[in-house]
Amino acid sequence: MDSGAPVGGEDKRAMPIGVAKLSRMMFEGQDLTPLWRELIGKYIYHREDAAALMDLAVVEQLFGNLEDGIARQAEALSIRRLYRSPCAAAAPALRLLAFAAPGDLGTNTPLEFLLEGSDIALETLYVGPGEELPTALPEHDVAFVAVGESDDNLPVLAAIERLVRAWPRPVLNRPERVRQLSRERLFALLDGAPGLAVPMTARLDRTSLQRLAAGAVAVGDLLPDGAFPLIVRPVGSHAGRGLRKLDAAAALPAYLAERGEAEFYVSRFIDYRGADGLFRKYRIVFIDGAAYACHMAIAEQWMIYYLNANMRASAAKRAEEAAFMAEFATGFARRHADALAAIAERVGLDYFGIDCAETPDGRLLLFEADIAMIVHAMDSPEIFPYKRPQMHTVFEAFRALLRRRAAG
Repeated sequence: MDSGAPVGGEDKRAMPIGVAKLSRMMFEGQDLTPLWRELIGKYIYHREDAAALMDLAVVEQLFGNLEDGIARQAEALSIRRLYRSPCAAAAPALRLLAFAAPGDLGTNTPLEFLLEGSDIALETLYVGPGEELPTALPEHDVAFVAVGESDDNLPVLAAIERLVRAWPRPVLNRPERVRQLSRERLFALLDGAPGLAVPMTARLDRTSLQRLAAGAVAVGDLLPDGAFPLIVRPVGSHAGRGLRKLDAAAALPAYLAERGEAEFYVSRFIDYRGADGLFRKYRIVFIDGAAYACHMAIAEQWMIYYLNANMRASAAKRAEEAAFMAEFATGFARRHADALAAIAERVGLDYFGIDCAETPDGRLLLFEADIAMIVHAMDSPEIFPYKRPQMHTVFEAFRALLRRRAAG
């Protein structure tokens, strides 16, 4: 095995700046426009520079230009499918090969964030359904399936499953288990787990929702445990795109008029606001079966994301998040020990994350599980002094997992 350069020899352009560094630059307020212009110049005059194309794909997405970013990535992958990430060590202690799928920044496990600054070398192979492997692959100690669950990724996961059946190195996050994380399958996987609330999710086409709006069918006919208000989102959507809480069937026609998608996920809404009227959402990752706190967002509205919770502006919110992290083992994780243990066992992945909340009656309310959730240590240490140490604990646990599996 060698470096995977498209034509013999070492291809020094095989190493992009990378999504972790580019994201950090933008997160810290650096103007990426000069770099964007430089990358555009390479795109125009050096179209064979696949690493520059991959960086341009990331910058375009960071700027909000998703279609352009995906198009530049596709051009890069037509040149080569194997890319090296920057490594802090000149002589890496461990070599990791990741299997990834083409797509946006939320498609694959954010391994660069988990490994940034470490002595672990990462190379990423982008796999397409029906595509042959490159003739040369890098030497590695352990492999990792980074492809998140989605309709688009199912053929890729199937291809990787066939690929790794007889892989000569340990493989983490087996693709057949990743497929179980779809919203409709997750309920069946976790239903009945002690201390856990998982609303049933139905995958419905537009016609079914139109019939529900017209009164031709009842909610229970489409969603056995369903009742208004309902949570509706297009299949394949991320980051809240198209996500809506509908309080009655009469709200469906207006919602469908806004959306052009053919299929939607529908589940009942569970009110998870606390006694003070605020909503709290938690992100937790599981590493080799153990749960780790990653963030806590507190907001007045039910649809919470860390950014719209405006944690930077509230010292009281940050103090509560700091306490959540400091007391995680003796507080949150102890309260929900049975539910967390059931999730880890039934999902059975080496690494994955969940977004969750607590119900007023004390159960753990699960929103989703995924292997591609963003976890990072980019927040300002002056404003969030408690976050970087916690994230370094998470990162070290992940690196320790890789070292154990490679040794085993």
